[in-house]
Amino acid sequence: MKSASLMWFRRDLRAYDNAAFSQALRQHEATHCVFVFDTNILRHLPHDDRRVAFIHAALQELDTTLREQGGGLRVLQGNPTQLIPQLAAELRCDAVYCNRDYEPYARERDAKVAALLGDQGCELRSVKDQVIFEQDEVLTKQGKPYTVFTPYIRAWRQRFTPALAQTLPTPMAGALAPPSAAQGLPSLATLGFAAASQQLLRLQTGRSGGEALLQDFAQRIRHYKAARDYPAVKGVSYLSAHLRFGTISIREAVQLAISEEGEGAESWLNELIWREFYQQLLWHFPAVVEQSFKAEYRQLVFPGQDSWFDAWCQGNTGYPIVDAAMRQLNHSGFMHNRLRMVAASFLVKDLLIDWRRGEAYFAAKLLDFDLAANNGGWQWAASTGCDAQPYFRIFNPVSQSEKFDPEGKFIRRYVPELAALDNKAIHAPWQAKSLPSDFQLGRDYPAPIVEHATQRELALTLFGKK
Repeated sequence: MKSASLMWFRRDLRAYDNAAFSQALRQHEATHCVFVFDTNILRHLPHDDRRVAFIHAALQELDTTLREQGGGLRVLQGNPTQLIPQLAAELRCDAVYCNRDYEPYARERDAKVAALLGDQGCELRSVKDQVIFEQDEVLTKQGKPYTVFTPYIRAWRQRFTPALAQTLPTPMAGALAPPSAAQGLPSLATLGFAAASQQLLRLQTGRSGGEALLQDFAQRIRHYKAARDYPAVKGVSYLSAHLRFGTISIREAVQLAISEEGEGAESWLNELIWREFYQQLLWHFPAVVEQSFKAEYRQLVFPGQDSWFDAWCQGNTGYPIVDAAMRQLNHSGFMHNRLRMVAASFLVKDLLIDWRRGEAYFAAKLLDFDLAANNGGWQWAASTGCDAQPYFRIFNPVSQSEKFDPEGKFIRRYVPELAALDNKAIHAPWQAKSLPSDFQLGRDYPAPIVEHATQRELALTLFGKK
């Protein structure tokens, strides 16, 4: 009897440079491929969720790639703790391969699957793929996880060698088993999601989309450090969703960074290492999902009003750069990284609203939502996380706007009611000495819902109490 394996795709939607897939193909004579639309996750999502459309498009391309090699992708819907063991038994697989996921739900799910597979004489073999260093691979000299980024990045760089970023072979010829015709990709409607949701995507999808964006960024990476903070400029990589769903690999990203010289590539590599810093933090301290990393801030009572939170969500706070950021998020499922910090700081330090409410809103809206990065970023801005911004450093939304959108180009795109204001007035209309005659603050655009200087003092008092 031929040795058979099952490759379980999750957040690694590519055949190229896929660690678990490569191992399965090397070690077994026949490899079956499956993806499960996990109903434990899907049932909490809105019917037009962009991420489901992004995944669906990526799966179409992955299935095509596998079929070109004589295989194909089974796509199931349900509870993977039931479906994966059932399918492995049906196909008489010796092992199920997957790439490791470090989120609490994924760890619990995979432990259940491993136990059930073990009961039927099969093995779950999980492989490192989405990071260069995982779990306990980068620890302090005392054997403890790093909670400060600067020594972590120093240790990461000391351990790193270019060989760790080499892409992995994909020996597919003659090794893939085709799925049955009944187990192809269901439509979005069958999954319970609106087909029109694909129209909401503003990003190239699938492996081909990730490759195109990576190649495009390779032409711009030298300017990354200088341009990355300006939302009206094409300065960032736009690869976050592709890294999140694995349509490109972390090894490809790191290869690009180390193949270039200059501060742009160096700065981007630092961002990739921040990503791994938050991943290892979530692995070692999963409680950060529910509470502040810093114990002294766990009992803070945030006095902000619900109406302020609603205004923030809708992009109607009266602070143009914050409103533009939130409207970009609501419109596209993307928010520029600099603006994520500004919007988060404004919610917590100006509106005095619990960071977890903002984190949850971003989690529902971001196409590139990644639990480790989202939680880490919010706790950084809220001053509650490890190596976070000190509580007394509070972004001024007006000066941030003037510095990073000096001509108001980004604001004009997402807050068009301010388009006629000049480049000074557009950052703080309520401070303008003169406004267009047909523009009325409070009618055409909201007056500020809070006064920054006042709220800053309240935030200092709140966090200073501990």
